[in-house]
Amino acid sequence: QVQLVESGGGLVQAGGSLRLSCAASGRTFSSYTMGWFRQVPGKERDIVARINRSGVYTYYADSVKGRFTISRDNAKNTVYLQMNSLKPADTAVYYCAAAANWNDFNSWGQGTQVTVSS
Repeated sequence: QVQLVESGGGLVQAGGSLRLSCAASGRTFSSYTMGWFRQVPGKERDIVARINRSGVYTYYADSVKGRFTISRDNAKNTVYLQMNSLKPADTAVYYCAAAANWNDFNSWGQGTQVTVSS
């Protein structure tokens, strides 16, 4: 498994932007599909976006399409989530995750809080 550490969360006003980063340990980062998930208290953890090993293919939840962008730098063992036009509904703990294939995420970071004020 790979160890993941998120950063970049915080408090922002509606309409603002944040960029989350997730640094991975190990030398096999480029072999993992990477994803961002989010969770609010009392609800399930939902996928926000994912990116394949090379960075060519991406997927976004409908709720963030056109506003969020996932990217990765395999040389830096880092995946990013650029979040623009943030809404109060985006408030959640955001988690970075790694999967050996497209779907089975089994390595998780500790999460970073994103709060969007109205």
